[in-house]
Amino acid sequence: MRIIAGKYKAKRLNSPKTDKTRPTLDRVKEALFSIIDGYINDSNVLDLFSGTGNLGLEAISRGAKFAWLNDDKNLAISTIVSNTQLTKSQNYVKITKKDYLKCLNQVKKENMIFDIIFLDPPYESNLGINTLKYISENKGNILKENGIIIYETDKSFTNKSNKKQEGILESFENLELVDKKYYSNVVLYLYQWR
Repeated sequence: MRIIAGKYKAKRLNSPKTDKTRPTLDRVKEALFSIIDGYINDSNVLDLFSGTGNLGLEAISRGAKFAWLNDDKNLAISTIVSNTQLTKSQNYVKITKKDYLKCLNQVKKENMIFDIIFLDPPYESNLGINTLKYISENKGNILKENGIIIYETDKSFTNKSNKKQEGILESFENLELVDKKYYSNVVLYLYQWR
């Protein structure tokens, strides 16, 4: 796993030796960042299920001014800390170890509003859907007016969860699904305010 472009280009990142953390593959990350290229410069980024810090640090490398990196696992946090040290990006990041809802509540309390929100939760969970519902119900908070949310999940998970799951992913009151991209087994859902 490495930084693909920008000031930290080619910097190798640490990844924990566990199957609990699943970093975004380089080819998916490259495609993702080409899609959101226009949002990155001087942006504030939230990487809510950060794992290794991979996506937030890639955004910083490409010109984001700040990334909030959150995870609720000790191993993930130690990996995020070591990767921010490897990239010398400590001045551009905030690292928190919180349950995703506690993190979102802290974001609201601190009046932080983000240009880009990365959601890459464990695939076999409803954490991504729950997060999208929470953000939708808090319009005017958390996501900027012209901001974007990228939710990464597994194609087999949405297939297993049948049409009902797919319907939920397209029916948030204040969030519009603006694009959906497939990369082998990975699906990226892109949302903006309605």
